Amino acid sequence: MANIREIAKEAGVSVATVSRVLNGYPYVREEKRNAVWEAVEKLNYKKNINAVHLAKGKTSIVGVMLPYVNHPYFGAILEGISKEALRHRYHLLLFQTNYDVEKELEALEMMRMKQVDGLIICSHVSGWNVIEAYKEDGPIVLCEDVGDKDFSSVYIDHYDAFAKALRYLIQKGHRHIGYCIGRTTGTNSKAREMAYYDTLRQIGVEPRKEWIFDHCLYMEDGKRVVHEWMSLPEKPSALLVSSDQVAAGIVLWGKKEGVNIPDDLAIVSFDNHPISEPLQITTMELPLALMGTKAFRLIYHYIETGNIARKTEKLPVRFIERSSV
Repeated sequence: MANIREIAKEAGVSVATVSRVLNGYPYVREEKRNAVWEAVEKLNYKKNINAVHLAKGKTSIVGVMLPYVNHPYFGAILEGISKEALRHRYHLLLFQTNYDVEKELEALEMMRMKQVDGLIICSHVSGWNVIEAYKEDGPIVLCEDVGDKDFSSVYIDHYDAFAKALRYLIQKGHRHIGYCIGRTTGTNSKAREMAYYDTLRQIGVEPRKEWIFDHCLYMEDGKRVVHEWMSLPEKPSALLVSSDQVAAGIVLWGKKEGVNIPDDLAIVSFDNHPISEPLQITTMELPLALMGTKAFRLIYHYIETGNIARKTEKLPVRFIERSSV
């Protein structure tokens, strides 16, 4: 394969000029630029991208760790990340983990090997001790409240959002309240669980574990929730649902089974996904795309400046009242 010196000889220019043309630098005369590209085509030159990355000290690639690419919650975060990456001419490398520790380690190892410049973690199952072991290998930004951990993050206060939604249901007269969750582990899920227990106990109501519906991720999970709810000897009169997709499934399958929303079962959901409006689902709008945008801006700043001082930002939520309550 031809090398840069052979390109220079064929084009009749200096090696420095060839380097400037190949790396997109300005201030090269048009005739010289054209001569270089003609030589590149004639000699079938292919740039050694690994050498370029080594010379520049970066790949212009950011890794994004997320459990599912087809879930609306993570899809919205990814939308914000990808738009900002495009604006800065960066590429993304997605790591869909399905909450598998080994797959999460693969993403972290690729950062350690400098195959990505940094890593945005949308959600994880690995413990903090695992993630902290890679802290010196590159910038890491998380989409969750990291508490006192020495990481940068952009996050939504899921405790506060869940508590607000619960208090709204309580004000509407509900005392028997359950909730639907994607998983019971993880920082955000634990925050929701704590809000549920704390808020109900503040009004003297003991939470019921049989009213907590786990593994609720997609619209079809709403069907399962409706059937499980119908089979309960004592039913909650209201549900907090952590995803509009699941809430939509509950509304649609509930109608099919003769469950009247909200008279038989009131629903408050989260995300403000477009499906919530036509189905008139009361929901808490979470600024997920904005979270992705800000997460990318943080990691881009770290990559470009080398300044990895810890920064955290909490994003506001907005309550949208409709007729499902």
